Amino acid sequence: MYRDRFFLLADFKSYVDTQNMASHLYTNKNEWTKKSIINTARVGKFSSDRTISEYVRDIWKVSPCPITINDK
Repeated sequence: MYRDRFFLLADFKSYVDTQNMASHLYTNKNEWTKKSIINTARVGKFSSDRTISEYVRDIWKVSPCPITINDK
């Protein structure tokens, strides 16, 4: 508790409180479904492919390297 170098417990209460709220919400099928749909819609254009492409271009500054796969 006193040597939590990585602050694993710093927000534990908040985590537990939020998990309890989510668990309670899950019991209300209509509200859970509504929030699930809204959450999915808000993701927008996120995708792992887009994110990796942006890292390649903006952070790593490398070009794609095409490969050929020979099927045998």
